[in-house]
Amino acid sequence: MKALTICQPYAEMIVRGTKVIENRTWPTRHRGLMYIHAGKSRAWFDDDQHLIQEFGKLPPFGAVVAIADLYDCVHKSKLPAHLEDNEHANGPYCWLLRNVVPIGPWPYRGAQGLFDIDDLDEVANRELGIASPASGGGEHG
Repeated sequence: MKALTICQPYAEMIVRGTKVIENRTWPTRHRGLMYIHAGKSRAWFDDDQHLIQEFGKLPPFGAVVAIADLYDCVHKSKLPAHLEDNEHANGPYCWLLRNVVPIGPWPYRGAQGLFDIDDLDEVANRELGIASPASGGGEHG
């Protein structure tokens, strides 16, 4: 399944359903389910205390945190009317998300652009301490 790394606190806002638009400088043809990966970078906020105040806890970093349905990708100038005034519509391309399901968090290495995660079941099993007969070890992500 495709995955997208998103910096905190924006990944947490997507998990909580308060951010339904992800902005990129490039469009995508991908539609459908994708993993939301919270990046490791702390560049988008001042300090941990701010995040704890906002969310009641420190959100995860460097982990898969949700599955979302990417149902459309449009230039900001072509947003549906009900999203035109959305505070998160900055563009130039707006990736429209819905049906977000929180999962994990499962530690995972992110990547730039859309990337594939094909072994999340293995990652989940390892995180939960369940042995997987198919796992061959090695680095994931």
